[in-house]
Amino acid sequence: MVDQTTRLRDVVGAQTATVLADALELETVGDLLGHLPRRYHERGELTDVGNLTVGEVVTVQARVVSAQRRQFRGRARNMLTVTVTDGRHNLALTFFNQVWRERELRPGVTALFAGKVEEFRGRRQLTNPEVALLDEEIPGTFEIFGTPEISEAARSSGAREGRESFAGALVPIYPAAAKIASWTIGRCLRIVLDVLTDVEDPLPPDIRSRHRLVSLLEAYRLVHQPSSWADVTRGRARLKWDEALVLQVALAQRRADVEKIRATPRHPKPDGLLAAFDGTLPFPLTAGQHAVGETIAAEIARPFPMHRLLQGEVGSGKTVVALRAMLAAVDAGGQAVLLAPTETLAAQHLRSLRDLLGPLGRAGELDASPEATRVVLVTGSLGAKARREALASAADGSAGLVVGTHALLEESVAFRDLALVVVDEQHRFGVEQRDALRSRSDHPPHLLVMTATPIPRTVAMTVFGDLEVSTLTELPAGRSPISTFVVPAANETWTDRMWGRIRDEVAKGHQAYVVCPRIGGDAATEDSDTACAGPDGVGPNDAAPTGVGPNDVGPTGRRPGMPPGAAVLDVLPRLRDTELEGLRVEALHGRLHPDDKDQIMTRFAAGDLDVLVATTVIEVGVNVPNATVMVVADADRFGVSQLHQLRGRVGRGSAPGWCLLHTDAEHATPAWERLAAVAATSDGAELARLDLAQRREGDVLGAAQSGGRRSLRLLELLKDEELIRCARDEATALVSVDPRLSTQPALARALAVTLDETRAAYLEKG
Repeated sequence: MVDQTTRLRDVVGAQTATVLADALELETVGDLLGHLPRRYHERGELTDVGNLTVGEVVTVQARVVSAQRRQFRGRARNMLTVTVTDGRHNLALTFFNQVWRERELRPGVTALFAGKVEEFRGRRQLTNPEVALLDEEIPGTFEIFGTPEISEAARSSGAREGRESFAGALVPIYPAAAKIASWTIGRCLRIVLDVLTDVEDPLPPDIRSRHRLVSLLEAYRLVHQPSSWADVTRGRARLKWDEALVLQVALAQRRADVEKIRATPRHPKPDGLLAAFDGTLPFPLTAGQHAVGETIAAEIARPFPMHRLLQGEVGSGKTVVALRAMLAAVDAGGQAVLLAPTETLAAQHLRSLRDLLGPLGRAGELDASPEATRVVLVTGSLGAKARREALASAADGSAGLVVGTHALLEESVAFRDLALVVVDEQHRFGVEQRDALRSRSDHPPHLLVMTATPIPRTVAMTVFGDLEVSTLTELPAGRSPISTFVVPAANETWTDRMWGRIRDEVAKGHQAYVVCPRIGGDAATEDSDTACAGPDGVGPNDAAPTGVGPNDVGPTGRRPGMPPGAAVLDVLPRLRDTELEGLRVEALHGRLHPDDKDQIMTRFAAGDLDVLVATTVIEVGVNVPNATVMVVADADRFGVSQLHQLRGRVGRGSAPGWCLLHTDAEHATPAWERLAAVAATSDGAELARLDLAQRREGDVLGAAQSGGRRSLRLLELLKDEELIRCARDEATALVSVDPRLSTQPALARALAVTLDETRAAYLEKG
């Protein structure tokens, strides 16, 4: 009897099975069934051969244009050169010592060709590709690899198929390898499906019935042997449910387990530090800040850990919300940590918290309020004495609020009673790092992570419902809008006006940033997110945007373009001598001593500098309300998240903000489209979804935050949100009555395969 656990060698033969195992790691019938087509060809629909990548193993469907044979002396006695086309582009096929190909590859014949793309004398070609004709049957017996190796099941199936080369109105194209072509995989699948009578189905019958889903075996038949696109849709819908339900069951079990973990409930006193702080605020809280604050207060009062994402636009007041949550934790007798990704940001947070708290943050000092606590900083560059004092105050509990960088994750850092961990800009920390602080006590602290543009994995976890989300949509009163434009480097007039905009703003008494992706010299490129493409925006041939137009030339009259290299140490002297001559220009980057960085930021914040030429050290947390314009050099080198964060450094006061994205990228390229997407919207959540669409969600059950390592093969988070939410409801109901799936053995086995020990441990930290 053949089932999903049957070895492929017992069905398709040892030789074929060996190739499938070596090339594609397919060893069982279940492995092969799960090897899904990456796309489908309709008969007569030709592949775009103009987009083939050199070095890639491809399967293309094309029509023969011509065939020419040449004779040689020696080992390669003849060569057949076949030209095929997709109607617009041609591709060369070169066959050595295969004279018989000339008979089958006649002009006008359509076929599938599989091989590795090479380049010879500037022309793309496939050498000795495998061929499957679609227009006619070729005489000969059915075989895969070495007919004698094929099992009786394969022989029976082959006899029924006769001489047919490829069946079905739609031709599945499988992920293949140099040693095995797509259609060979298809033949193996037809053999397997012909002898397979049933498969273990992980979806309970009532769920299948409620959502009108076909059986698992039928789903495999529909995706591997479709007769129409409707078949493909039905089959894939069922397989998507398998992915969604298994993952949602894992997350539902995790949520149930988390609720069993003991955390110390934090009940702040009504007349404590938080109440005193609210009474001193010089501005009213927004409705959103009030609502989120109430939600957090309720969750930290529960006996199990809070795990919440605070999402809000740059400048929406996330820091105030976080501080109020931290003060509530201190009122309840605990301590709170604010974890920042850089020393510059940590120092900025320290100043901000102390400024906001005033006497409430100066416990032990002469002017401290009776309710006051102490705020300390822990970073890697602290002097020995300052570090000892900060760590001692964290350990004995005299410091209620601790601000720091990755230095807080060291084993030597101890707390008396850590109640709340706040992670700022969570995309700059890995899951393992975020978990390090939470594991410092017997009772895990509550966790609040903040971001303006969530990373793809966070968006995924939000869609899956495993991360509770609060969103701040209102901007505090007095915040001004930011206008963002893409400035093509090839347009000297626009580039000249870009520098003119800085001079104009400085003339009005404002300040500016120039951001570069590199420090210069031997410095490595600064960290940046993976790029993602977005919608159309302002192009070099469009009408010029207000304030950056071709007829709006700056007062210098110069048109020298952007200094080459886009590195701080190269750009700084050039700007001082040319475009920004006469202005007070300084540099800020990661190679400076922390004291020097702090001094420069203090001078800039005080208005003693006009322009700051910096790397992404200013990306988050830097708050200079008088800064109104930012130029981002080589903007295409930055990701969506960074660009959105960077432009949030301007427009923080009453004057409008400008963000000018200078780039060498050509119009309509992916790099340009990514910049255009940032220019087109100021909605961080929308940009995060665009980022997800391009970068994908990463491994929801593993450490990859985005990209190719994925738990999901078919599910597309943005397209399948409704299906995923339905699966969450079904999974929650299942787990609530049967937490360990004792009555659903097939589903339990599917979960065990998906959730190995490594992923299970990782999920506990997620």
